[in-house]
Amino acid sequence: MAGHTRLYRRGAMYYHRAAIPQDIKTTYPKSEETYSLGTKDYQEALRRVRQEAVKVDRQFDEHRLELTKAAQPALEELSDAQIDLIGDIYYAHLLEEDEALREEGFESKSFEEHADDIEELGCINRFAYARGEDTEGFFRDEAEEVLSWTNINLRLAQASPSWRKLIRKLQAVTIKANEGKAARNRGDVVETPKVQTQQVSKPSTAPLLSVAISNWIREKSLASWGEKTADDHRIWADRFMLIAGDRPLDEYAKADGRVFKDVLLKLPPNWTKHPQIKDLPITEAAARASELCLQPMSITNCNKVIGFVSAFWNWAANNFDEVDKNPLQGLKLRKEAAAFEERDPFSVEQLNRIFQAPLYTGCKNAKAWRTKGTHIPNDLGLYWVPLLSLFTGARSGELIQLYVSDIKTENGVTILDINKLEDDKRLKTKGSRRRIPVHRTLIDLGFMKFVDHCRGEKRTRLFPEMVKGKDGYYSFPFSRQFSRMLVTCSPESSSF
Repeated sequence: MAGHTRLYRRGAMYYHRAAIPQDIKTTYPKSEETYSLGTKDYQEALRRVRQEAVKVDRQFDEHRLELTKAAQPALEELSDAQIDLIGDIYYAHLLEEDEALREEGFESKSFEEHADDIEELGCINRFAYARGEDTEGFFRDEAEEVLSWTNINLRLAQASPSWRKLIRKLQAVTIKANEGKAARNRGDVVETPKVQTQQVSKPSTAPLLSVAISNWIREKSLASWGEKTADDHRIWADRFMLIAGDRPLDEYAKADGRVFKDVLLKLPPNWTKHPQIKDLPITEAAARASELCLQPMSITNCNKVIGFVSAFWNWAANNFDEVDKNPLQGLKLRKEAAAFEERDPFSVEQLNRIFQAPLYTGCKNAKAWRTKGTHIPNDLGLYWVPLLSLFTGARSGELIQLYVSDIKTENGVTILDINKLEDDKRLKTKGSRRRIPVHRTLIDLGFMKFVDHCRGEKRTRLFPEMVKGKDGYYSFPFSRQFSRMLVTCSPESSSF
């Protein structure tokens, strides 16, 4: 139905219909959000579906937030200051409830019943408090409820010793609140205190980090990112949130960036697959990795991760007035060597072994390219991509996505035109667009004959047999094939 992607008609009635986003599909309680808009008029339905779409998107974000909270490691203990603040909030809540009862003129219960309840419950609470008891677990339940309130929002480990302290605090303030209620019953003025927390005194207008991350990923995916790029950024942004907590954007500071960086400096590469730490939350995994003296990830990878999360904060600073700085700005590690010096290039000896493999000197057939034989598969991308990489310095993904029309002659020079003119092409940066002369050695090896053959077959892509991987990139499947070739080249050596 034109006008809105979530508007459709069943019979004469219009409906809102939304598929559940992939990232929450397995945990969301419904298979889709479909319901009647209560109108048969198209214009009215269009107005209503826009309103409902906003509400449903908010429900999706709230579900993501709940998932994030559940994934966050629980606090092992509460500080005395936190317990005192929670007690103050609970005390104010009890007196607010009492004041609301009086404002309604005791419609739900009589004044006498209310006075009797105060006296009876006061005796029970004093008796339990004196003996260090929690009658029927009432205050444990209250403590769990209070911790979930939006102006507290803390998660405490079930075995934490702070539970007993918190229960005692809630018992104490309940006794104090009962005394205030009794004084009100006598006609005394007992004010309900105003608890000064950041949430109460100055509510933030900034969105929660979890909501902003979801919007960032969605926007970037629509604009330019492939699935793999989006996943890489989402994973590390979520991990930052697990470490720093899910709060309004304007509550983050440089200290949060330093804590995140400290965790990265302790994590080994591929830590989610390491048998000793893979099942631990990220902060615990970092601490355990440090205890085990595991080799941490490289400076390059650490800076790459910081770059992922820093990209989000730069976007947030451009999109929200409440965000004026990036908490990760300036936290990348300095490297003495240039990036190209850190990479370990193939030696001349290794290159000779690669290009003396059966793929280039003679293999059994196109499928058995690792077995020696007499066939030269010079009509395949697997044959040409390593050679093109050697003589052009281009990335494998850039070469695999070439169109036949990208090999052209200008001013008598044959060139490769690296571009992204077609929708299925990707380039790492804007500067990756370039034109590279075809080396004479490639021509001598028959590259232009291969290109002419492709033109004769009216191919579109130069290497149509090389397909994209599940991550949306051509380079992933090729990398696996090339790795197998390296093993074939040097089965007795680990130098590859």
